[in-house]
Amino acid sequence: MYDPTRLAALVAVAETGSITRAAAHLGYTAPALSQQLAKLEREAGATLLVRHHRGARLTAAGELLAGRARRVLDELDQARHELAQLAGLSGGRLRVGTFTTAGVHLLPPVLSAFRRAHPEVELTVTEYEPPGGIAAVTAGEVGLALTHTYEPAVADPPPPGVTVEPLLVEELVLATAVGHRLSEGSGRLPVAELAGRPLISSAPAHPPRRGVESALAAAGAAPAVVCESPGYALVCALVSAGLGVAVVPEMVASLSATPLAVRRLEPAEFRRTISVVHRGDRATAAAATLLALLRSGFGRAAAP
Repeated sequence: MYDPTRLAALVAVAETGSITRAAAHLGYTAPALSQQLAKLEREAGATLLVRHHRGARLTAAGELLAGRARRVLDELDQARHELAQLAGLSGGRLRVGTFTTAGVHLLPPVLSAFRRAHPEVELTVTEYEPPGGIAAVTAGEVGLALTHTYEPAVADPPPPGVTVEPLLVEELVLATAVGHRLSEGSGRLPVAELAGRPLISSAPAHPPRRGVESALAAAGAAPAVVCESPGYALVCALVSAGLGVAVVPEMVASLSATPLAVRRLEPAEFRRTISVVHRGDRATAAAATLLALLRSGFGRAAAP
Protein backbone atom coordinates (compact mmCIF):
# COMPACT_ATOMS: atom_id res chain seq x y z
CA MET A 1 0.00 0.00 0.00
CA TYR A 2 1.56 3.28 -1.13
CA ASP A 3 1.27 6.43 0.96
CA PRO A 4 -0.72 9.08 -1.02
CA THR A 5 1.64 11.79 0.26
CA ARG A 6 4.61 10.01 -1.30
CA LEU A 7 2.71 9.40 -4.51
CA ALA A 8 1.94 13.13 -4.69
CA ALA A 9 5.65 13.84 -4.21
CA LEU A 10 6.57 11.60 -7.15
CA VAL A 11 3.95 13.23 -9.38
CA ALA A 12 5.23 16.68 -8.40
CA VAL A 13 8.78 15.74 -9.39
CA ALA A 14 7.51 14.34 -12.68
CA GLU A 15 5.71 17.61 -13.41
CA THR A 16 8.42 20.03 -12.27
CA GLY A 17 11.56 18.04 -13.16
CA SER A 18 13.19 19.05 -9.90
CA ILE A 19 13.06 17.92 -6.27
CA THR A 20 13.61 21.52 -5.15
CA ARG A 21 10.74 22.88 -7.26
CA ALA A 22 8.50 19.98 -6.29
CA ALA A 23 9.22 20.62 -2.60
CA ALA A 24 8.34 24.29 -2.97
CA HIS A 25 5.12 23.39 -4.77
CA LEU A 26 4.05 20.97 -2.02
CA GLY A 27 5.22 23.11 0.89
CA TYR A 28 8.10 20.86 1.99
CA THR A 29 11.80 21.40 2.34
CA ALA A 30 13.91 19.62 -0.30
CA PRO A 31 15.49 17.20 2.26
CA ALA A 32 12.07 16.26 3.63
CA LEU A 33 10.75 15.54 0.15
CA SER A 34 13.85 13.50 -0.66
CA GLN A 35 13.14 11.35 2.41
CA GLN A 36 9.57 10.74 1.22
CA LEU A 37 10.80 9.73 -2.21
CA ALA A 38 13.40 7.38 -0.72
CA LYS A 39 10.69 5.66 1.33
CA LEU A 40 8.55 5.34 -1.79
CA GLU A 41 11.41 3.67 -3.65
CA ARG A 42 11.76 1.17 -0.82
CA GLU A 43 8.02 0.47 -0.97
CA ALA A 44 8.17 0.04 -4.74
CA GLY A 45 11.36 -2.04 -4.65
CA ALA A 46 12.71 -0.10 -7.63
CA THR A 47 14.63 3.06 -8.48
CA LEU A 48 12.04 5.67 -9.38
CA LEU A 49 14.16 8.70 -10.25
CA VAL A 50 17.67 9.70 -11.18
CA ARG A 51 19.14 12.91 -9.81
CA HIS A 52 21.38 15.09 -11.98
CA HIS A 53 22.84 18.58 -11.80
CA ARG A 54 19.80 20.15 -13.47
CA GLY A 55 17.25 18.38 -11.31
CA ALA A 56 15.77 14.88 -11.49
CA ARG A 57 14.15 12.64 -14.06
CA LEU A 58 11.96 9.62 -13.59
CA THR A 59 13.06 6.15 -14.57
CA ALA A 60 10.79 3.80 -16.50
CA ALA A 61 9.52 2.44 -13.17
CA GLY A 62 9.02 5.97 -11.93
CA GLU A 63 7.02 6.94 -15.03
CA LEU A 64 4.83 3.86 -14.66
CA LEU A 65 4.12 4.53 -10.98
CA ALA A 66 3.58 8.27 -11.56
CA GLY A 67 0.96 7.55 -14.21
CA ARG A 68 -0.92 5.25 -11.85
CA ALA A 69 -0.47 7.69 -8.99
CA ARG A 70 -2.18 10.49 -10.91
CA ARG A 71 -5.31 8.36 -11.30
CA VAL A 72 -5.23 7.33 -7.64
CA LEU A 73 -4.87 10.94 -6.48
CA ASP A 74 -7.67 12.07 -8.79
CA GLU A 75 -9.97 9.41 -7.30
CA LEU A 76 -9.08 10.51 -3.77
CA ASP A 77 -9.81 14.15 -4.66
CA GLN A 78 -13.18 13.09 -6.09
CA ALA A 79 -13.94 11.09 -2.93
CA ARG A 80 -13.14 14.12 -0.76
CA HIS A 81 -15.43 16.24 -2.93
CA GLU A 82 -18.30 13.75 -2.68
CA LEU A 83 -17.87 13.38 1.07
CA ALA A 84 -18.03 17.16 1.41
CA GLN A 85 -21.25 17.11 -0.61
CA LEU A 86 -22.76 14.48 1.66
CA ALA A 87 -21.84 16.58 4.67
CA GLY A 88 -23.77 19.43 3.07
CA LEU A 89 -26.97 17.34 3.27
CA SER A 90 -26.99 17.37 7.06
CA GLY A 91 -28.89 20.64 7.02
CA GLY A 92 -29.48 23.74 4.96
CA ARG A 93 -32.23 24.61 2.53
CA LEU A 94 -33.17 23.54 -0.99
CA ARG A 95 -35.41 25.81 -3.06
CA VAL A 96 -37.18 24.15 -5.98
CA GLY A 97 -39.06 25.78 -8.86
CA THR A 98 -41.84 24.10 -10.82
CA PHE A 99 -44.81 24.73 -13.09
CA THR A 100 -48.34 23.66 -12.19
CA THR A 101 -48.68 20.28 -13.93
CA ALA A 102 -45.31 18.99 -12.74
CA GLY A 103 -45.82 20.47 -9.29
CA VAL A 104 -49.13 18.66 -8.85
CA HIS A 105 -48.51 15.33 -10.57
CA LEU A 106 -44.76 14.68 -10.85
CA LEU A 107 -42.77 16.51 -8.19
CA PRO A 108 -44.47 15.45 -4.88
CA PRO A 109 -43.34 11.78 -4.82
CA VAL A 110 -39.77 12.81 -5.67
CA LEU A 111 -39.73 15.42 -2.92
CA SER A 112 -41.18 12.84 -0.53
CA ALA A 113 -38.33 10.44 -1.29
CA PHE A 114 -35.82 13.25 -0.78
CA ARG A 115 -37.39 14.20 2.55
CA ARG A 116 -37.29 10.62 3.82
CA ALA A 117 -33.58 10.35 2.99
CA HIS A 118 -32.58 13.85 4.14
CA PRO A 119 -35.09 15.13 6.72
CA GLU A 120 -32.72 17.86 7.94
CA VAL A 121 -32.84 19.75 4.64
CA GLU A 122 -35.57 22.39 4.51
CA LEU A 123 -37.54 22.22 1.24
CA THR A 124 -39.39 25.13 -0.32
CA VAL A 125 -41.28 25.08 -3.63
CA THR A 126 -42.05 28.11 -5.80
CA GLU A 127 -44.23 28.11 -8.91
CA TYR A 128 -42.86 29.65 -12.10
CA GLU A 129 -44.70 29.75 -15.39
CA PRO A 130 -42.17 28.62 -18.05
CA PRO A 131 -39.70 29.86 -18.99
CA GLY A 132 -39.54 31.67 -15.64
CA GLY A 133 -37.85 28.71 -13.94
CA ILE A 134 -34.77 29.12 -16.12
CA ALA A 135 -34.38 32.74 -15.04
CA ALA A 136 -34.89 31.72 -11.40
CA VAL A 137 -32.07 29.16 -11.54
CA THR A 138 -29.82 31.64 -13.36
CA ALA A 139 -30.45 34.26 -10.67
CA GLY A 140 -29.88 31.79 -7.84
CA GLU A 141 -33.46 32.10 -6.57
CA VAL A 142 -33.84 28.29 -6.69
CA GLY A 143 -31.39 25.40 -6.77
CA LEU A 144 -33.18 23.73 -9.67
CA ALA A 145 -36.49 24.02 -11.48
CA LEU A 146 -38.85 22.05 -13.68
CA THR A 147 -39.85 23.74 -16.91
CA HIS A 148 -41.29 22.83 -20.29
CA THR A 149 -41.11 23.65 -23.99
CA TYR A 150 -43.49 22.90 -26.82
CA GLU A 151 -42.98 21.58 -30.33
CA PRO A 152 -43.17 22.81 -32.95
CA ALA A 153 -41.27 25.80 -31.62
CA VAL A 154 -37.76 27.22 -31.51
CA ALA A 155 -36.37 27.10 -27.98
CA ASP A 156 -33.98 29.81 -26.84
CA PRO A 157 -30.54 28.55 -25.69
CA PRO A 158 -30.08 28.52 -21.90
CA PRO A 159 -27.88 31.17 -20.26
CA PRO A 160 -24.19 30.31 -19.68
CA GLY A 161 -23.67 28.01 -16.72
CA VAL A 162 -27.23 26.68 -16.78
CA THR A 163 -28.24 23.26 -18.12
CA VAL A 164 -31.73 22.39 -19.36
CA GLU A 165 -31.96 18.58 -19.22
CA PRO A 166 -34.99 16.80 -20.77
CA LEU A 167 -36.79 14.36 -18.46
CA LEU A 168 -40.04 13.49 -20.17
CA VAL A 169 -41.56 13.97 -23.62
CA GLU A 170 -45.33 13.70 -24.09
CA GLU A 171 -47.62 14.16 -27.08
CA LEU A 172 -50.18 16.91 -27.36
CA VAL A 173 -53.63 15.44 -27.95
CA LEU A 174 -57.05 16.72 -28.91
CA ALA A 175 -59.40 17.12 -25.96
CA THR A 176 -63.13 17.35 -26.60
CA ALA A 177 -66.36 17.05 -24.64
CA VAL A 178 -67.55 13.50 -24.15
CA GLY A 179 -69.57 12.41 -27.19
CA HIS A 180 -68.13 15.09 -29.48
CA ARG A 181 -68.01 14.04 -33.14
CA LEU A 182 -64.24 14.58 -33.39
CA SER A 183 -63.68 12.08 -30.58
CA GLU A 184 -65.21 9.27 -32.62
CA GLY A 185 -62.86 6.71 -34.15
CA SER A 186 -59.72 5.04 -32.83
CA GLY A 187 -57.22 6.34 -35.38
CA ARG A 188 -55.33 9.60 -35.34
CA LEU A 189 -57.28 12.68 -36.35
CA PRO A 190 -55.72 14.79 -39.14
CA VAL A 191 -55.00 18.28 -37.86
CA ALA A 192 -56.78 19.65 -40.95
CA GLU A 193 -60.04 18.41 -39.39
CA LEU A 194 -59.71 21.20 -36.81
CA ALA A 195 -60.17 23.90 -39.45
CA GLY A 196 -63.11 26.06 -38.56
CA ARG A 197 -63.63 24.41 -35.16
CA PRO A 198 -63.84 26.54 -32.00
CA LEU A 199 -60.36 26.04 -30.55
CA ILE A 200 -59.97 26.93 -26.88
CA SER A 201 -56.44 28.12 -26.25
CA SER A 202 -54.29 30.00 -23.74
CA ALA A 203 -52.31 31.73 -26.51
CA PRO A 204 -51.19 34.41 -27.21
CA ALA A 205 -50.58 35.20 -23.53
CA HIS A 206 -48.78 31.88 -23.06
CA PRO A 207 -45.35 32.18 -24.78
CA PRO A 208 -44.40 28.47 -24.82
CA ARG A 209 -47.56 27.69 -26.84
CA ARG A 210 -46.97 30.13 -29.68
CA GLY A 211 -45.24 27.63 -31.95
CA VAL A 212 -48.11 25.16 -31.55
CA GLU A 213 -50.68 27.87 -32.16
CA SER A 214 -48.90 28.96 -35.33
CA ALA A 215 -48.84 25.39 -36.66
CA LEU A 216 -52.53 24.91 -35.87
CA ALA A 217 -53.38 28.24 -37.47
CA ALA A 218 -51.54 27.14 -40.63
CA ALA A 219 -53.91 24.17 -40.72
CA GLY A 220 -56.90 26.53 -40.43
CA ALA A 221 -57.58 25.98 -36.73
CA ALA A 222 -57.71 29.56 -35.49
CA PRO A 223 -58.45 30.11 -31.78
CA ALA A 224 -62.09 30.96 -31.16
CA VAL A 225 -62.02 31.19 -27.36
CA VAL A 226 -58.89 32.54 -25.71
CA CYS A 227 -58.07 31.84 -22.04
CA GLU A 228 -55.71 34.42 -20.66
CA SER A 229 -54.76 32.01 -17.84
CA PRO A 230 -51.84 29.71 -18.74
CA GLY A 231 -53.32 27.01 -16.48
CA TYR A 232 -54.98 24.11 -18.22
CA ALA A 233 -57.70 23.54 -15.60
CA LEU A 234 -59.81 26.34 -17.07
CA VAL A 235 -59.16 25.18 -20.64
CA CYS A 236 -60.29 21.64 -19.79
CA ALA A 237 -63.38 22.88 -17.97
CA LEU A 238 -64.46 24.94 -20.97
CA VAL A 239 -63.84 21.99 -23.29
CA SER A 240 -65.83 19.68 -21.03
CA ALA A 241 -68.70 22.15 -21.09
CA GLY A 242 -68.83 21.91 -24.89
CA LEU A 243 -67.55 25.41 -25.66
CA GLY A 244 -64.87 24.14 -28.02
CA VAL A 245 -61.97 21.72 -28.39
CA ALA A 246 -58.34 22.10 -27.27
CA VAL A 247 -54.89 20.70 -27.99
CA VAL A 248 -53.32 19.90 -24.62
CA PRO A 249 -50.53 17.70 -23.22
CA GLU A 250 -51.54 14.07 -22.79
CA MET A 251 -50.88 14.23 -19.05
CA VAL A 252 -53.19 17.22 -18.68
CA ALA A 253 -56.02 15.46 -20.51
CA SER A 254 -55.67 12.20 -18.59
CA LEU A 255 -55.65 13.94 -15.20
CA SER A 256 -58.39 16.49 -15.92
CA ALA A 257 -60.85 17.07 -13.09
CA THR A 258 -63.65 17.42 -15.65
CA PRO A 259 -64.70 14.63 -18.06
CA LEU A 260 -63.04 14.75 -21.48
CA ALA A 261 -62.69 12.64 -24.58
CA VAL A 262 -59.17 12.37 -26.03
CA ARG A 263 -57.87 11.63 -29.50
CA ARG A 264 -54.34 11.60 -30.92
CA LEU A 265 -53.46 13.87 -33.82
CA GLU A 266 -51.84 13.35 -37.20
CA PRO A 267 -49.08 14.33 -37.80
CA ALA A 268 -47.70 13.38 -34.38
CA GLU A 269 -45.36 16.38 -34.25
CA PHE A 270 -47.02 18.24 -31.41
CA ARG A 271 -45.14 17.57 -28.16
CA ARG A 272 -44.29 18.98 -24.77
CA THR A 273 -40.87 18.32 -23.25
CA ILE A 274 -40.58 18.55 -19.48
CA SER A 275 -37.03 19.42 -18.39
CA VAL A 276 -35.09 20.08 -15.22
CA VAL A 277 -32.99 23.24 -15.08
CA HIS A 278 -29.85 23.11 -12.95
CA ARG A 279 -26.34 24.53 -12.61
CA GLY A 280 -24.41 21.40 -13.54
CA ASP A 281 -21.20 20.92 -11.58
CA ARG A 282 -21.93 24.09 -9.62
CA ALA A 283 -25.12 22.63 -8.13
CA THR A 284 -25.28 22.31 -4.36
CA ALA A 285 -25.17 18.87 -2.73
CA ALA A 286 -28.91 18.97 -2.05
CA ALA A 287 -29.74 20.06 -5.62
CA ALA A 288 -27.49 17.36 -7.10
CA THR A 289 -29.19 14.72 -4.94
CA LEU A 290 -32.68 15.82 -5.94
CA LEU A 291 -31.56 15.92 -9.58
CA ALA A 292 -30.52 12.26 -9.34
CA LEU A 293 -33.94 11.39 -7.89
CA LEU A 294 -35.69 13.24 -10.70
CA ARG A 295 -33.67 11.35 -13.31
CA SER A 296 -34.50 7.99 -11.78
CA GLY A 297 -38.06 8.93 -10.88
CA PHE A 298 -39.41 9.96 -14.26
CA GLY A 299 -36.44 10.34 -16.59
CA ARG A 300 -38.10 8.95 -19.71
CA ALA A 301 -36.92 11.48 -22.27
CA ALA A 302 -37.54 10.45 -25.87
CA ALA A 303 -35.84 11.82 -28.95
CA PRO A 304 -38.20 13.68 -31.28
